[in-house]
Order: sequence, then structure tokens, then C-alpha cells
Amino acid sequence: MGEPGFFVTGDRAGGRSWCLRRVGMSAGWLLLEDGLEVTVGRGFGVTYQLVSKICPLMISRNHCVLKQNPEGQWTIMDNKSLNGVWLNRARLEPLRVYSIQQGDYIQLGVPLENKENAEYEYEVTEEDWETIYPCLSPKNDQMIEKNKELRTKRKFSLDQLGGPGAEGPSNLKSKINKVSYESGQSVKSQGKGEVASTPSENLDPKLTALEPSKNTTGAPIYSGFPIVTEVHHEQKASNSSASQRSLQMFKVTMSRILRLKIQMQEKHEAVTNVKKQTQKGNSKKIVQMEQELQDLQSQLCAEQAQQQARVEQLEKTFQEEEQHLEGLEIAQGEEDLKQQLAQALQEHWALMEELNRSKKDFEAIIQAKNKELEQTKEEKEKVQAQKEEVLSHMNDVLENELQCIICSEYFIEAVTLNCAHSFCSYCINEWMKRKIECPICRKDIESKTYSLVLDNCINKMVNNLSSEVKERRIVLIRERKAKRLF
Repeated sequence: MGEPGFFVTGDRAGGRSWCLRRVGMSAGWLLLEDGLEVTVGRGFGVTYQLVSKICPLMISRNHCVLKQNPEGQWTIMDNKSLNGVWLNRARLEPLRVYSIQQGDYIQLGVPLENKENAEYEYEVTEEDWETIYPCLSPKNDQMIEKNKELRTKRKFSLDQLGGPGAEGPSNLKSKINKVSYESGQSVKSQGKGEVASTPSENLDPKLTALEPSKNTTGAPIYSGFPIVTEVHHEQKASNSSASQRSLQMFKVTMSRILRLKIQMQEKHEAVTNVKKQTQKGNSKKIVQMEQELQDLQSQLCAEQAQQQARVEQLEKTFQEEEQHLEGLEIAQGEEDLKQQLAQALQEHWALMEELNRSKKDFEAIIQAKNKELEQTKEEKEKVQAQKEEVLSHMNDVLENELQCIICSEYFIEAVTLNCAHSFCSYCINEWMKRKIECPICRKDIESKTYSLVLDNCINKMVNNLSSEVKERRIVLIRERKAKRLF
């Protein structure tokens, strides 16, 4: 963690500020300053640079962006990171803005194998400045400025010690200062004015294998240090085992770079001690040791350049694998959609067949009902015809057999003569005033008999006739009764 003194401002002291508190640690907190956009990643142009010691590719160059919306609420956006940003255990969609609140849980990257939690886990909180200040992580631009100052001081100190070879450490690239390492043990001085018999006596025994040798062309060859082979550009994204091996080789190379830097520091300290101990000593030994120091620096720069190329190749390989996996997921999704569509079509056809069968059944039922209705209609027509025939027959009977031949009306108080012919009682009485013989057969009238059965039958039959016939019969009965009284 950098020195928190970089962040102290007069107007902020005593207030409260938003920050991302690193879970389980009292260091590495990220300050969220009002009105400023905060970027997080492993690149150089971000606000906070996070370089993972376990897996350098876990954090992308520009991993995520935190800023305030117009309402003043803090938001977070995944800037197309390789391993993602997680908010409350849910992965965020790339380039989509999500609001965050106090107490939210933010995770950058994913946990490695055999580990439950990710390396970078934060909690959104608002704390007093006195609480946040000692735990803040330095900003990237402040760390770069500090490293520049350290390099400048180191260059000046070597220039003051004298000797043309002393300017070698100032040629180190800025990438060397980004690699974290543990400082080795300082080389013990061998007494004032004493100089080691050989330049390699003050170094670690492993450095003896790193001595440069000259070939026929004069180019230095470091026979003892294994050169890291580059990853083949035509490696396919689906070869995950090759990516794992490359990652292991990357870790091994990083450890070698750390050891080489420690040895370079020890060599530098040895040169410094020799210069301090020898005021008028052998300048050739000093120049030789400084030359060795420059060789170590050149070797370290070459290692770091190769390692940077490997990092870029690994990142490219991971991106290709991710694209390949996304393509597989899309293809699998399309296959699933096709299967679902085929299943839906099968269900649709099955439903259509069932509907067709139901339609045929309903049509058969309707045809049967229509047939029954037609049969019923025919039967009704037959019954109606029979009824009409009976009524017609009845009318014929009434007209031919139950009418009086004298008045041509239905019998009224029918009487039967001794000759078996029937007439109305009023009509036969009027007839007998002129002749005493039957109007039909001309036989003498000897007796008259009232026929109640015939009267009742005629009355019931007349009740089923039209109202005009009924009224005319009633009027005729009244007239005859009236004439009989007079």
C-alpha cells in the first residue's frame, strides 16, 4: 500500500467520504471523490492500478468505471472486462450502468482454483475521513510520480559516486518499478579498502551461471538462464490446457524476474559498497562490476519484455477462448431454440390432428341429429296429413250423414222416423203439416224418436269446427225456439 499522505487535503479533513473498503483488509481501500470519475484496472491510464500477484491477467487493463449520476448517486459499469464485475454476487452486463448503495458487495474477477473468495472484494461504505485515510490505496499517477522521483534520486547518487559505468541503473524501464519483490540481504562489506578477488564473489551462487560469454559475433549469451519461448500465434482458443501451461510458465518466469531483480539490487549494493570503501582503489574492478550490473539490467529488461509479450499473448488467447465459448453458447442456444421450435410444431400438429378428429366427430353428430330432425319432420308431416285426412273425412260425414235434407244444416234436436231416416225436430214437424210421409222414402210417418246420442255427437263435432259454424248454429237454435213459442 502506498503512503496515504498523498490524499490529504485541507477541506476534506473532518468530513465523510464514500469509498470501496477492501473486505478483510485494512489497506487497499479505493476513495470515491465527489464529481470525479474513478477507473480501476491494471493499465497505466486508470485512477487505481490493481496488479494481481497471483494471476496478473485477473484484472483487465481498464476493468471498470465508477462515477456519480446527475442525482449524485454512485454507479458502476463493467468496461468489457475479461473476468467480469460482480455486484452482490451477480455478474454485471458489460457497458451497462448499475447504481450502488452503502453496504453493497463488489467483486472484481473470479476466485482461483481451491479458493472461495476472489482476490479483490470490496464493500461500498461511507466513513469518516480519519477512518479512511490510513487505509487508502495510492492513485496510479501518484505512484508514477513517486517512482520517477526515486529513479531521479538514484541516478543522481550514482553520478556523484563517479565513473562512466555508474549511470547504468538509470536506464531501467518504468516497468521494473512495477514488479513487487522482497528485498534481499545486503552484501556484507569485506573491510575498508578490501576488494573481492572476483566480481562474482559478492553475488548469490546462482549468478555464476548468468555470466555473459562471447560467441563468434561478439553478442552476449546467457547460457545459464532459460529463455522463455513465445506462445505460437496460431494456437487455437479452444486449447484450454495449453493456456493453463502458458499461465504456469508465466508464473515461473515472474518468479525468475523477481530473483533476477533481487540479484541486480545486490550487485548494485556491492558496487556502491566498493565505491564507498575504495577511494583510490582499482578502478578496473569497479568498472567490471558496473559492467556486470549493466548486463544484469539488460537481462532483466529482456526478460520483462518477453514476459510482457507473453502477457499480451495470454490475454489475446483468453479473449479468443471467451469469444469461442460465446460462439458455442450462441450455437447451443440456436440448437435449443430449434429443438423447442420442432417440439412446438409437433405439439401444434398433434393439436391440429386432435381438433380435426373432434371436428369429424362433431360433424357426424350433427349429421345424425339432422337426420333425426328430418325423420321427425317427416313423421310430423305424416301425422299432420293423417289429421287433415281425418278432419276431411269428418267433414264429409257431417255434410253427408249428419245434415238435415230439409234445412241443409247439422241436426238440431235430431229425431228418427219409423223408416230410420233422421231429421231436425223443427223441420219434420213443419213438413208433417203438409204431408204425413217421409221426405226421402215417401213412407207414412207412424212414429218419431229423439236421438240423444246423435245430438251429443254432433255437438262435440261442431265444437271442433270454425267459430262461424258455431255462431250460425247457435243463432239457428234460438230462432227455432222462438218460433216454437209463438
